[in-house]
Amino acid sequence: MAQQTEAELKMANLLVEALNLEDIEAEEIGPEEQLFGDGLGLDSIDALEIAVAISQEYGVKLKAESESTREAFATLRSLTEYVAKQQ
Repeated sequence: MAQQTEAELKMANLLVEALNLEDIEAEEIGPEEQLFGDGLGLDSIDALEIAVAISQEYGVKLKAESESTREAFATLRSLTEYVAKQQ
């Protein structure tokens, strides 16, 4: 498994807290692991909760209809990079 960067660990902690993930530690989320479907198994409700948490923490608005937002939600790494570019 690839190593998380400091920014990815911070984002992983935000995901764990926002979604109240009790069965997983932030450090266990692989940066290239899929967040939805077969990976972490998140769903559309989780995406909304993540978007709210990111907006509160980073001041970045994620638009559901945007293709770039859908691509950003692919992995922890892509989400972290997307938010960093939007700040």
